[in-house]
Amino acid sequence: ICLPVFLPVWLRFVCLLESYAFPLGRLSFSGLPCRWHDAGTYDVNTRTGGANGSIRYEEEYTHGSNAGLKIAIDLLEPIKAKHPKITYADLHQLAGVVAVEVTGGPTVEFIPGRRDSSVCPREGRLPDAKKGAPHLRDIFYRMGLTDKDIVALSGGHSLGKAHPERSGFDGAWTRDPLKFDNSYFLELLKGESEGLLKLPTDKALLDDPEFRRYVELYAKDEDVFFKDYAESHKKLSELGFTPRSSGPASTKSDVSTAVVLAQSAVGVAVAAAVVIAGYLYEASKRSK
Repeated sequence: ICLPVFLPVWLRFVCLLESYAFPLGRLSFSGLPCRWHDAGTYDVNTRTGGANGSIRYEEEYTHGSNAGLKIAIDLLEPIKAKHPKITYADLHQLAGVVAVEVTGGPTVEFIPGRRDSSVCPREGRLPDAKKGAPHLRDIFYRMGLTDKDIVALSGGHSLGKAHPERSGFDGAWTRDPLKFDNSYFLELLKGESEGLLKLPTDKALLDDPEFRRYVELYAKDEDVFFKDYAESHKKLSELGFTPRSSGPASTKSDVSTAVVLAQSAVGVAVAAAVVIAGYLYEASKRSK
């Protein structure tokens, strides 16, 4: 059972249906950020945190860096209720995969099987937007990620906007915050742009020579950015998770479990796309 092949096919189908059902327009959409805030707590040395669903607990979603995240968490609860076999950990990561693809981004391989945890990491494991390159490296290296991962994942800011009541910052990073593309890097290289947001952590990508070379590469070649982003997103989504083998050495029980998880994940992918579409539709009505 080749889950990395099976699921992206279904996700592409979901995108096609969603594009016919609801015109996206130019609305602001956050991209369901649960996947990052859940997985980004991983510590490679202690093997704690990571994509384990603990973000659903009040102890964690009330961390300062998670302000406002409860809205996204609550959006996923009806999907979880309809698909109880899938874990919260898988649900949060799959929502991120779907959000990227339905907004025009690359297909990110998704393998289900993450286990939920009730152990919440200590506060302070996520990046502080007010800091620079050394801080970014401290945070991402702790996860076991690289400079390329830092810059590629930062490109996810092409989606959505910051809200002052949540982060203290206000505005979108790009002119079309509902389209996943390489415009984040193009805008970054332009310098200050009226009406667009540039955080200290964004500017750090230009000030640091190693980071900047990736910024320039991704601004020049969107295909390379999409390839690297998909790889980095997959790495992030699997922090603290070892995918179960589906090769010859797998047991019959392993395969059976994988089938159930895959079927649940497909249903959740469809439901997640519907939630996204519904959110956009309601936002469209409010904006008129």
